[in-house]
Amino acid sequence: MPMLSVFDPRHTVAPPGYSRWLIPTAALAVHVCIGQVYATSVYKNSLIAHFDVSQTAIGAIFSIAIVMLGSSAAVGGRWVERNGPRRAMFVSACFWAVGFLVGALGIATQQLWLLYLGYGVIGGIGLGIGYISPVSTLIKWFPDRPGLATGLAIMGFGGGALVAGPLARQLLSLYDSGYNPDNPAAVASGHALVALFVTFGIGYFVIMMFGPFNVRVPAPDWRPAGFDPASVAARPLVTTASVSASNAVRTRSFWLLWIVLFCNVTAGIGILEQASPMIQDFFRDNGTATTVSVTAAAGFVGVLSLFNMAGRFVWSTTSDLIGRKPIYMVYLGVGMVLYLLLAVAGHSATAVFVLIAAAIISFYGGGFATMPAYLRDLFGTFQVGAIHGRILTAWSAAGVAGPLIVNGILDTQGKPGTLTAAAYRPALFTMVVILAIGFIANLLVRAVPERFHEPNRGPASPVAKATVTEPVALGRDSQPPAPPRVGSQTGRLWLSWLLIAVLLGYGIVQTAITAAKLFTG
Repeated sequence: MPMLSVFDPRHTVAPPGYSRWLIPTAALAVHVCIGQVYATSVYKNSLIAHFDVSQTAIGAIFSIAIVMLGSSAAVGGRWVERNGPRRAMFVSACFWAVGFLVGALGIATQQLWLLYLGYGVIGGIGLGIGYISPVSTLIKWFPDRPGLATGLAIMGFGGGALVAGPLARQLLSLYDSGYNPDNPAAVASGHALVALFVTFGIGYFVIMMFGPFNVRVPAPDWRPAGFDPASVAARPLVTTASVSASNAVRTRSFWLLWIVLFCNVTAGIGILEQASPMIQDFFRDNGTATTVSVTAAAGFVGVLSLFNMAGRFVWSTTSDLIGRKPIYMVYLGVGMVLYLLLAVAGHSATAVFVLIAAAIISFYGGGFATMPAYLRDLFGTFQVGAIHGRILTAWSAAGVAGPLIVNGILDTQGKPGTLTAAAYRPALFTMVVILAIGFIANLLVRAVPERFHEPNRGPASPVAKATVTEPVALGRDSQPPAPPRVGSQTGRLWLSWLLIAVLLGYGIVQTAITAAKLFTG
């Protein structure tokens, strides 16, 4: 259709003077929206009451979505590379929005299978395609700072829950006057849930359209001003060759990185999945009442969310300075020490427990954000998005393994509500072993042998004359034609970053208010 031709890859190449700082806003617009998947617990009890089913039946919705995320990212990675980021972001927005709308239909008709199909399967496909859609493009626009670029985008996924969590509670109270968002046991009506899903479906689609609106791929001969590809290629493990996705999975380094990501995510999910009851149990005396209230425990979850988001940006950016292999030695090596400290000293004081757990979760987030840059270093930019999609299957596997390990061990220690810090030590020591396995795997990562390189593709980073694209350097003559009703490129920059700042700012403020209750009760 001619109307959809704007999404063709040939219309995605950036004109001269296009600001690369518009690309992170495109990625963030998508990731902040799909990051909502981590806020499904907000309305979980309401869904249980509405459908009159078990926690397992409703929890399966989230599990289906995460499995579909990993599966669609792995299967659709090559499609994303062939069709470009603009079409991929548009498709992601469509699947994500339709998933909510089909889910709303399932709630309205009390057909749980429609919720599985809508939010779980259809929405899960949107999750996977949306997650990997900007990765390859960001790395091509920021060959000098790939960790910063991917950290910015994937930070948005971590921040999505900060926005969706408080927003969902406020919307449910708006749609149902009897719903009290401050009461953890409160449940919203079916009508309110339907309205919430419809609002999310429409609202997220509109916001995600900033992605295809702003995203462009650089011209083949483009590179940043002042960037010398030789300075990057001279670093350890950084290749100037190209490796296809099909060849990447045949290399030892790919599977070592798969193990690294699996171990890092498994350990992090071990805390995230159990965060609220864990802090209450750690400060329970001899199986009696805990000194940490439900409200304070919710504040702890908020603190972890903030550090999860911040770690994705801070640690990934740091990897540009010290290298990808060393930063994973920090994630995994220091992570082992932190888990040991949590096991033996976490019960000594609330502040000690919170600081250790927050640092662990910052490494969890950093591991996600640094992986695309690590893959670019080893395999080049040729099909890095597709390679990233395939390695995300480690996330799906860890999402199952982490909770199974922790919950399985805790089941042997006693009943929920009676556990103490001692009950968690076997699980925490197990996570130390898992991180040690990941640490060894990271040490074994080596450069990809030449037999896996693509022939005659030249260096992965272009070496033509630099084009200045920093916002401060843009002039009238270098700007592309202004899109309707948006104005100049400078206006687009301000508008796009303002949107992201408002969304994340809202989430951070709301989460900070909740987190303050951790220390005020």
